[in-house]
Amino acid sequence: MDNELDLLEDLDSSELDGASKEKSARAFRTISEVSEDLGVQPHTLRFWEEKFPNVVVPVKRSGDRRYYRPEDVQLLSKINFLLHDQKYSISGVQKLIEEGKLNSTVELLSNNDGVIPEKKASNENLPENFAELESLIQEITEISDILRKYA
Repeated sequence: MDNELDLLEDLDSSELDGASKEKSARAFRTISEVSEDLGVQPHTLRFWEEKFPNVVVPVKRSGDRRYYRPEDVQLLSKINFLLHDQKYSISGVQKLIEEGKLNSTVELLSNNDGVIPEKKASNENLPENFAELESLIQEITEISDILRKYA
């Protein structure tokens, strides 16, 4: 526990110094950092704390600031993968955790290597989609203008 407090103290002092160093793999992460890394909002992480109370337990400091250990971040990444990428329900993930099958399920679903595939940008075809959207907007505008003439 003293080691965890030392890591937290280092985190606080680096924040005060304004240092923008890359954090070590062992460093604790703030709720903002974790939410950004996982692509979810901070309130989602707080919601998951309620839904997975014995599993997602960040260290809390003064003012209820949350700090996530590296193993917490890994677990949240798995939960996020199952909920968002694999479309599991909250109760489905809870059941996997209760049965001790979370890790094996993630491993099975992530190409058998336990590594969760990185999300591909959903806007890969953005220029094509954007041009199509502009065309549709133009058509709708023209139709709207015609309808106004008869209104």
